[in-house]
This record gives sequence, structure tokens and C-alpha cells, in this order.
Amino acid sequence: MADLAKDIRLAVDSGETAIGLNSVEHSIKSHKAKVIVLASNNLKETTEDIMHLAKIANIRVLTMKGNSMELGSLCGKPFSVSALSVIEAGNSKILDENY
Repeated sequence: MADLAKDIRLAVDSGETAIGLNSVEHSIKSHKAKVIVLASNNLKETTEDIMHLAKIANIRVLTMKGNSMELGSLCGKPFSVSALSVIEAGNSKILDENY
């Protein structure tokens, strides 16, 4: 089984990502996002909005078990992060179908 937390960190460090809801929405609408990662504690409406945009764009959405503070920490940020889009995976395997 793949380690999502490890691959998120690798994607942030070695690839290209968009962090935050506005950036994620923009990356979806501009057809740059390849996969979306959502924190588990997002509001239902927020999750539904991102899921809807991703479905239209045919982009896979992963929900991590951790909350937005944990996702922020994985991204190396001192603040909470509700969503992350992976544009280039870098050394991570987050684009694999194992998730």
C-alpha cells in the first residue's frame, strides 16, 4: 500500500503543487491539476465544490485521513491547508493508481 503522506511531501518538495482552495480551483480550471488531495475536515460544501469541479475535469480526488493542520504540516507550511493539487509529481508516486 502506498504511503500518501510520504508522497504528498515528495510532490511538494520535488514536483509542482498548488496549495489552498483558490489555487486548487484555478489549477483545475486551467487543466493543470493531475490529482487533488483534500483534508478530512473540510466543510461539506467545500468538498462537494472541489469534487464537482474535479469530476467535470476528470481529475482524481484523494481525501487524506488527517485534518487541514496535518496537511499544512506535510506541505511544510506553518498554517492549515485544506486542499492541494499536484501539477507535477516529481519523485512521488502520487499519480499512481494505488491511491
